Amino acid sequence: MAEAVIVAAARTPIGRRDGWLSGLKAVELLRTVQREVLDRVGLPPSEVDQIIGGCVTQVGEQSLNVTRNAWLSTGLDPEVACTTVDVSCGSAQQANHLVAALITAGVIDVGIACGVESMSRVPVGTNLYQGPGHYKTDDYPWDDPPKAQFGGAERIAAKYGVDRAAADAYGVRSQQRAARAWAQGRFDAEVVAVRAPDGAGGSVEVARDQGLRETTPKGLAALRPTIDGGVHTAGTTSQISDGAAAVLWMSAERAAALGLRPRARMLHQVVTGSDPYLLLEGPVVATRKILDRAKMRLSDIDLAEVNEAFAAVVLGWTAAHDADPDRVNVNGGAIALGHPLGASGTRLLVSALHELERTDRELALVTMCCGGALGTASILQRM
Repeated sequence: MAEAVIVAAARTPIGRRDGWLSGLKAVELLRTVQREVLDRVGLPPSEVDQIIGGCVTQVGEQSLNVTRNAWLSTGLDPEVACTTVDVSCGSAQQANHLVAALITAGVIDVGIACGVESMSRVPVGTNLYQGPGHYKTDDYPWDDPPKAQFGGAERIAAKYGVDRAAADAYGVRSQQRAARAWAQGRFDAEVVAVRAPDGAGGSVEVARDQGLRETTPKGLAALRPTIDGGVHTAGTTSQISDGAAAVLWMSAERAAALGLRPRARMLHQVVTGSDPYLLLEGPVVATRKILDRAKMRLSDIDLAEVNEAFAAVVLGWTAAHDADPDRVNVNGGAIALGHPLGASGTRLLVSALHELERTDRELALVTMCCGGALGTASILQRM
């Protein structure tokens, strides 16, 4: 059985809704990172067997296999096969799972896992609310969770005892950690600069995340909750964003033949369902399952990236697994950086890998909640 290893990983900066990257189509963002991971190791495009990408709102500019359209727009080898998957927020993480599994199974030798979302240009829900009909059958056995993701976040908060003060404190922490990370250059190695329209007929280079903002407990306390009586506000919820990320995988044998250094392997991967009423508890379940499969304890993990869909998702996960907060989202997360839905799963893996290398540590856990009451989890081991 082949061993799948990472040899390159990169992401774009993340732009705010209608911000710095909103003038670029999703294919332009995605092709940037597809090219970048090849360029970083000097790999000819013809070496790539398959590309699998994540994207959530697959309509309009993100329709008709956006991964393939991005690749074709590069003008590179058209024989490289491309697939786009949708596991809601976990789409790009599952893309990595699939590429790694194809290599392990001996189906391919080299693959790119990636993801993209331009939420400015293709708003979330466009594929549901502007399409014909509805996805549910008349005999659908599950009740609609009230207020969907926002309601799910509040039910997670209630289950794990997360109050408004705790959520606000977490929002401040995310912003502070992200600001520190940028100030110390922690993201420099993973981010590829992007040229974007400047709105005046020219272009501008975008080289850092746009979502960071001065945040104080007093400022967050003044914000209105997203749901009356709830604990979450715009300051403790992931940002609507634009961005893309990619990881270049290959078999260890092929990497050796090409003289490329393996940087990490995926020890285990999980995609699981969870309680549809709670909706966003997937990371709790996925973490339990992946640790059981790996025969590990959370204390064995050096750092964890838990997607910050909402503050209570991370705080609930931390409580459920008695996690050390100093090992969780050490450089901030989606509350500060943003959450381009179809890209975030790969973005988290890219960031986890670079942080392992920066700190000379070995093991990282990446986990996400996903729409449809799903959860994803991966354990990376630095090599």
